[in-house]
Amino acid sequence: MNNENNCIAVLTSGGDAPGMNAAVRAVVRSAINRNLKVYGVKRGYNGLLNGDVVEMNLRSVSDIINRGGTILYTARSEEYNTPAGVKKAADYCRSLGVRGVVVIGGDGSFRGARDLSGAGIPCVGIPGTIDNDIACSEYTIGFDTAMNTALEMVDRIRDTAQSHDRCSVVEVMGRRCGDIALQTGIACGATSILVPEKPHDIDTMVVDKILNTKATGKKHFIVVVAEGVGGTNEIAKYIEEKTGIESRATVLGHVQRGGCPTLRDRVMASAMGHHAVELLYNNIGNRVCALQGGKIVDFDITEALNMKRVFDEELYNIAMDVSI
Repeated sequence: MNNENNCIAVLTSGGDAPGMNAAVRAVVRSAINRNLKVYGVKRGYNGLLNGDVVEMNLRSVSDIINRGGTILYTARSEEYNTPAGVKKAADYCRSLGVRGVVVIGGDGSFRGARDLSGAGIPCVGIPGTIDNDIACSEYTIGFDTAMNTALEMVDRIRDTAQSHDRCSVVEVMGRRCGDIALQTGIACGATSILVPEKPHDIDTMVVDKILNTKATGKKHFIVVVAEGVGGTNEIAKYIEEKTGIESRATVLGHVQRGGCPTLRDRVMASAMGHHAVELLYNNIGNRVCALQGGKIVDFDITEALNMKRVFDEELYNIAMDVSI
């Protein structure tokens, strides 16, 4: 990066995810270690439109690696999603001497980064979303923490289900991606797991499995439902009607987004933040960091956005085999 243009910026956008702060910390410290000035942009792309920007130093990111949420805050911006909004943001970056922006968020945030790159401000995206739904990356920051939070909640619910011989139908987050449901379901020993990637028949995949399992002596049951499947309350009512087993629905909701990030999320966030700065330092933009085969790599943003996510069929088949 040219010495006269030695500033970069970092922002978090879209839904918050545990580990975002660890990524911000890595970006700031990696940049300062390369004699780059760093601006923190508050409230996503809104900060570039409203001048809500602060210069960051080493102490700006002290003691945040263990904190959930994002110290830079996050928001969605309707104004930015227009050509005029993108131009305004790019002009503001140039006025600060910013020649590169690290964007931490999901696919919507990456579309914004692609547009800003097209307006002449190189951007690098870091996948930060609990949903694990970024096709180019095997892993997104926040996914591990969200699963562990969901697992802890299901384990607590199981205590009540066991005490009352109930069936608990638990809905977890993930939008149209069933990864949280699949892995949480395996880890908690769910009788049935419903994900949007696979067609499901409630009678054969839930009711019959519960009745068959009950015949072996089991008296309490856990059914994990992905957010993208929906209808959790109706599923619980249907199970009770068909089996005679008292059933209760629980929607875990945004509790899965908060909390102290796990070791894996902190390490992945740090590695991706460092990689993003390396790219910008070497005048490389319009990229998305990703995990592939256990290594941090990067893709062209447009290429990344056009990729199709691959559902883990092998893991799903394992879940079906062991949930009996």
